Amino acid sequence: MKLTLGYSPCPNDTFMFHALTKGLLSFSGHEFSVKIHDVETLNAMAFKSCLDITKLSFYAYLKLKGQYKLLESGAALGFGCGPMLISREDIPLNRVSEYRIALPGEWTTAHLLFQIWKPEAKNKLFVPYDQIFDVIKQGKADCGVIIHESRFTYKEAGFRAMIDLGEWWEKKTGLPIPLGCIAVKKNLDKDITKELTNLIKASIAHAQNNPDESLPYIRNYAQEMDPEILKTHIKTFVNEFSIDLGGIGRDAIDMLEELALKAGIII
Repeated sequence: MKLTLGYSPCPNDTFMFHALTKGLLSFSGHEFSVKIHDVETLNAMAFKSCLDITKLSFYAYLKLKGQYKLLESGAALGFGCGPMLISREDIPLNRVSEYRIALPGEWTTAHLLFQIWKPEAKNKLFVPYDQIFDVIKQGKADCGVIIHESRFTYKEAGFRAMIDLGEWWEKKTGLPIPLGCIAVKKNLDKDITKELTNLIKASIAHAQNNPDESLPYIRNYAQEMDPEILKTHIKTFVNEFSIDLGGIGRDAIDMLEELALKAGIII
C-alpha cells in the first residue's frame, strides 16, 4: 500500500524524516509517495484531502480536525522558536495595523498568532515564507512575519525585530508555542497510525544519533546553507515535543484553540 506523505523542505522536517523516507526503517508492507512543499502548500493540499499523512500548521489542523488526526510525534513546538514581526524602518507597534504586513500563508500558525495579537490589522499580503524579505525590500510590504530559518538571518539581511510573537505567546500562556504537526487521515487504519507514530520517533532518534548521515539530504532542500545555522535550526525546532507531545504539548495546542475560539478566528 502506497501512502502519500507530505512534509516541508525545512531542515527540521528533512532531518526528522530522512531515515523514514530513505528506506532506513521498515514500514510493514507500506511505502511512501513523498511530497515536499512549503507548509502553506501542504495546508492547501490537506484542505483538498490530497495527502494521507502530512505536516500541517496548527492553524490548518484546527480547521481540519474532522478529517485529520494529530500524531503524537513529529510536531514542531517549543520555546524561543516562534514567528517574528520584522521591518526595515522603525514602525511603532501600536500603529502596526496602519501598515502593510506580509505573512507566510493564510493558514500558517504565524498568521493565527498575528490575528490573536493584532486582530484589527487587515492590510495583509500572503506570500511564501522565503519571499518575506524580498517583498519588504521591494516596497510591497512595510513589515512581515517571518518563520523557519529566517529568524536566524533577518539581522544580516538588514531587518530589525519589532516583536517576537513566540515570546509574546510564552509570556501570555507560560506554554511552548505550537507551530506545526504531523496529521493523518482519520480513515487510515488505527494500526497504521500507531506504527507511524513509532516510526517517526525512531526516525528522529536515528537522525539524532547519526547527525551527519542526513546532512546531504537536508542541504538538498535547505534555503540556508550555513552549517551553524542549519544546526541551530534543527536544535531549535526538533526537541522533546517532536518525539512526543506529552501533556504540556497538548495543553499548548488546547490553549491555541481556546484563544482562537475566543477571538472568533475559528468557530
